[in-house]
Amino acid sequence: MRINQIFSGGQTKLLRYEKEYVRLSENMGPEHMLQEGPMQRTIDTLKRYKEVCQSLDVTLIAVATAAVRQATNQQLFLERVKKETGLTFHVISGEREAYLDYVGVSNTLPLENGLIMDTGGASMELILVDEGQAEELISLPIGSVLLSQNYHLNDQVDSADLYDAIIKVDQVLAGQRWLNRARHTRVVALGGSNRALAKMYRWKLNSNPNKVRSVHGLTIQTNDAYELMYELLSTDRAGRSEIRGINSSRADVIIGGLLPLMAILRQLNMPEVTFSNNGLREGLLFEYLNHHVDLEDLQEI
Repeated sequence: MRINQIFSGGQTKLLRYEKEYVRLSENMGPEHMLQEGPMQRTIDTLKRYKEVCQSLDVTLIAVATAAVRQATNQQLFLERVKKETGLTFHVISGEREAYLDYVGVSNTLPLENGLIMDTGGASMELILVDEGQAEELISLPIGSVLLSQNYHLNDQVDSADLYDAIIKVDQVLAGQRWLNRARHTRVVALGGSNRALAKMYRWKLNSNPNKVRSVHGLTIQTNDAYELMYELLSTDRAGRSEIRGINSSRADVIIGGLLPLMAILRQLNMPEVTFSNNGLREGLLFEYLNHHVDLEDLQEI
């Protein structure tokens, strides 16, 4: 949840930002069925978020992404959310999610030519940027939670499981021939697992907490990214939790979450990766400021 104050001239100020790891896509299985535990965690978080919003005069833009988009019990879940929280969510398409990522990144980081990738829990969005414009927009059904669960990457990683997961990611990416147009350019990565890699790297750069660098705009050479991935693979879930920059609640899904980035760096011979703190939420804000968000998708609290 991101709450921004909007001033008359169009400037904005971040008032509050909160994030909960509800893992709505957890244990969806091949039936793509949202499970009771993740649904309840999500609803509990939404209730708390609504209490925060009610203390302010806000216009709420509430969107749901891959987990709800893919769910066979999507309607039942949305009705339950409406009944228990009073909130109405708009389920956005994968292409719309990718475009909002592009808006959030392109308004805050320079990217003339290259690739934007957002790895979430249940999907990955890819955007080809050519001369500053979004030329290709796609959402693929691979994400940190799904890959980690389907290929048993949560704890100590078995080499055969890792091989199977790498093959899966490679197969999914192989169907996107347009990716070759991004070869040797730049990649901007966002999403929890990718940002965790950046946080891990910045602590290695400087152990002084008063001088730690921002993740937004941080750039890592590809070989350094490979070394960090090797370090994560060399230990188990508990060991990853002890690595500075890795949140303990993400230690069981970070391996799966980083496989798409490692594949992109490897397949497209990218020399480096830049990280972004801005994506979908910031994209929605910019769209709202530019009056590109349909008012029918807004709910007043």
